[in-house]
Amino acid sequence: MTYQELPQDHHDLRDEWFLITSEVIAAMKRIIIIGDESSLMMSIFETLDRHGFSLLYAHKGQQGLDLLAREQVDLVIVDFNLPDMDGIEFLRRLRRNHPSQRCVMLTPPGVPEAVIGALREHFCDILPKPFSPDDLRDVVASTLIKCPIAGVAVVSAKPDWIELLVPCDLSAVAPLQKALAELESDIPQETREAIDLTFRELLNNAIEHGGKHDPRKYVEVSFTKLKRAIVYLIKDPGEGFDPLRLPHAAQGAAEDDPLGHFAERDAQGLRAGGFGILLAKNLVDEVIYNEHGNKLMFIKYF
Repeated sequence: MTYQELPQDHHDLRDEWFLITSEVIAAMKRIIIIGDESSLMMSIFETLDRHGFSLLYAHKGQQGLDLLAREQVDLVIVDFNLPDMDGIEFLRRLRRNHPSQRCVMLTPPGVPEAVIGALREHFCDILPKPFSPDDLRDVVASTLIKCPIAGVAVVSAKPDWIELLVPCDLSAVAPLQKALAELESDIPQETREAIDLTFRELLNNAIEHGGKHDPRKYVEVSFTKLKRAIVYLIKDPGEGFDPLRLPHAAQGAAEDDPLGHFAERDAQGLRAGGFGILLAKNLVDEVIYNEHGNKLMFIKYF
């Protein structure tokens, strides 16, 4: 389990997890911070320095690239807004000599090209501005452990229509959901939260049941933003299922035993949950499955 997957209400557990993990990884991890906003960069530097990371700093994108040509680092944190190039151009140049370098991008609100570019250039996570020290340490800790979203393939990408192939790894879900949520910035907060929670749960289901947690397999994801609706398509690589017959899900639980699916999930070694389909039907306006049950569409109107 990663830090992002710990329940939000388990604050003590989350803090203890980070402190233990950061003590282990900070002793041997180097991070380069690249950005122009002095106060923001200072805040990032102080937060990570306090946890014992070895840090490098570059004011401009080219300075960062020059440093990376000489120095080996474990993580790059780069601002989208640089004095000499944007963050996407920086990543594009970085990939020429460092194709597997782990990167986190600081993204401004309301700039969809930042998110789309980060997806194309195989980022590990984004930090939408403004963010807190807790947000920073969350992303750094998770990214230094694993970067599954770097395996996402962009089939097509426009701000209002994105098609992706997502590896069947649950730890790819949170950073992807965060990135796509930035494309919904002009939608009311309550509507965004309903869309994001539904997407996260249904993608989890597709990875878990259709993809069997096999990162060599992919879930097809399509995001479409219309004038009055958000539409998601999710197709998993499995054989499908009958959404009315799911003993491991709340959707298929007996009326006299609404929590009976917990025992079934435990017996199958599944993560805690099983409320994805039930949540979707209550949070969004339409949920439709294809004949085989391995492809679904959900729509939220606004």
